[in-house]
Amino acid sequence: MTRPLLNQRLSGFGTTIFAEMSELAAATGAINLGQGFPDTDGPAEVREAVVRALRDGRGNQYPPAAGVPELRTAVSAHQEHWYGLSYDPDGEVLVTAGATEGIAAALLALLEPGDEVITLEPYYDSYAAGIAMSGATRVTVPLRPDGQRFTLDLAELRAAVTPRTRLLLLNTPHNPSGTVLTRGELAEIAELACEHDLLVISDEVYEHLVFDGDHLPIASFPGMRERTLTVGSAGKTFSFTGWKIGWVTGAEPLVRAVRTAKQYLTYVSGGPFQYALAEALRLPDSYFTGFRDDMRAKRELLCAGLRDAGFGVFVPQGTYFVTADIRPLVAAGVELPSNGPDFCRALPVSHGVVAIPSAVFYDDKEAGAPFIRFAFCKRPEVLAETADRLRAPAQSRRVGDGSSSDPEL
Repeated sequence: MTRPLLNQRLSGFGTTIFAEMSELAAATGAINLGQGFPDTDGPAEVREAVVRALRDGRGNQYPPAAGVPELRTAVSAHQEHWYGLSYDPDGEVLVTAGATEGIAAALLALLEPGDEVITLEPYYDSYAAGIAMSGATRVTVPLRPDGQRFTLDLAELRAAVTPRTRLLLLNTPHNPSGTVLTRGELAEIAELACEHDLLVISDEVYEHLVFDGDHLPIASFPGMRERTLTVGSAGKTFSFTGWKIGWVTGAEPLVRAVRTAKQYLTYVSGGPFQYALAEALRLPDSYFTGFRDDMRAKRELLCAGLRDAGFGVFVPQGTYFVTADIRPLVAAGVELPSNGPDFCRALPVSHGVVAIPSAVFYDDKEAGAPFIRFAFCKRPEVLAETADRLRAPAQSRRVGDGSSSDPEL
C-alpha cells in the first residue's frame, strides 16, 4: 500500500510514553513512579457499593446515555456544595468514560478544521491527540520555571489569541507542573475569554488535591458559566482509576453538543460503578480533606528524597506529580544522560526507578528536556525506597529479570 494506514492527523502519535515506561518498569523490576495511578484502592465502602449494585442488578445493562440519574444528581450536588455552582442534573451533567473521553468528546463536538485551541505547555498528552483528531490547530502558551514553581505569563496568553481562536483548554491543578492558577490569573483569563467570545474546557480532575491555595473553578467567574465545560474524574478523587468514570458539567447547549459526540464514542460505560460513585460523592468533607492531607504528606516525602538525591525540585501546589530538574545531577557528574527522555530510559536500569520525561508534554522539546515527572500517589514505604535507590550509586539491572525487593513496587 502506498498510502499510510494511520490517519495523517495522528501521524507522530505512537505508543504513549506511559505504556513504554511501565513496560520498562516491569522488565527491570523498577519502582514505577511514571504512570499516575495509586498503589492502594479507594474507600472500602465505595467498593462495597459496586458489589451491592451488581447484586441488585443496577447498571448491568446499558445505563441512560447521559449517565444514571443518581450520579448526575450527586455531581450536581458536589458542584453546588464545594463551589456554589448550580447545574441541572437532567441537562447540564454528562457522565463519560473517564475525563479523557469527556475532553475528547468536547473537542470533537466544538471544533472545526481551521479553529485554533490554546493550551498551556507542558500539557497532558491526550490534549494534543484530541485536538488533532478534531482537525483544529494546537497553540501552546508556556508555563515557565520560576523558583520552585511554573508560572503563566498572562501577556503571552493574550498575545496567542487570534481571530481563529475558538477555545481555551485549561488544566488547574495542572498536570504535569503542579501549578494551581490563582484567582487573579483566572479572573484575567475569564476576561480574555469573554472579550474574544471564546469557549473554555477546564480540566479539573485534581480539584481535591490542592495543597497550597484554593481550587477555583473558572466557571464560577463572571460571564464564564455559559461558555465553560468543566471536566471532573472519580479516578483521581477516589483512587479508582481503572473504573474510568468522569463527568462534564456546563450550560445545557454546551453539554448537549458534547453528548452528541460522546454517544458515538463509548455511548455508555461502567453502569454499576456509576451507582457506587454517586455514593462516593456524598462522603463527608472529612474524606476529601483527609485524602488531600495524605497526599500532601507524600508530596513532602518524595520532594525531600529527590532533593537529597541531588535533583532540582519544583514543589507542586496541586496534583500528585512532582517535576524534577536533572541538570544539578548532571553538573555534579552523575553518569546518566543529560536530556530527560534518555535519562528516564536509563534510570530504571541504573537506579531501579521509573519517571516520565516531561519533554513528551511539550511542543518545544528543548524547553522540556531538563525535566522529568514523578508520581507520588504511592505508599509511603514505596516513596522511601525510591529515595534510597536514587541516593545510592548506580547499579546495573538486567532487563527481563524482573527483580524487585517488593513485588508490589
